[in-house]
Amino acid sequence: MIQVLFVCLGNICRSPMAEAVMRDLVKKKRLSNKIGVDSAATSSWHIGEPPHKGTQDKLREYGISTKGMQGRQLQNADFDNFDYIIGMDESNIRNIRTILGNPSSPKIFRFLDLTDHRKDVPDPYYTGNFQETYDLVLEGCHALLEKIILEQRL
Repeated sequence: MIQVLFVCLGNICRSPMAEAVMRDLVKKKRLSNKIGVDSAATSSWHIGEPPHKGTQDKLREYGISTKGMQGRQLQNADFDNFDYIIGMDESNIRNIRTILGNPSSPKIFRFLDLTDHRKDVPDPYYTGNFQETYDLVLEGCHALLEKIILEQRL
């Protein structure tokens, strides 16, 4: 099974939003038996907590569930356990590499580098704009799913 891990600072806004959106897209493509999706934080601030209320509310608007999701911190074993490790911003990428022992690997990349935006996903915890984050996450997840389907010949 192909494993995808989305990573942000706290694992309560952006990465769980990406996890939920990607799971929804994977399910709609009938690839749930071939692609697994998870999310994690580079910090330990919100371990065990559900996604932020703003993330839950925004996903609920689109009929996407966050049931059972809770924050966790990135671990060394994640490098071996995941085929794609996607940071939501450049700071996340630096922190991912530090936590994982500075691996130089194409499996670690910034989320929106797959799109024409080539920027960081803004953190709605600070901006309050969950719609902007959702729109960028949806676009990024479509691009990532296309990449996985092509690379993995699904």
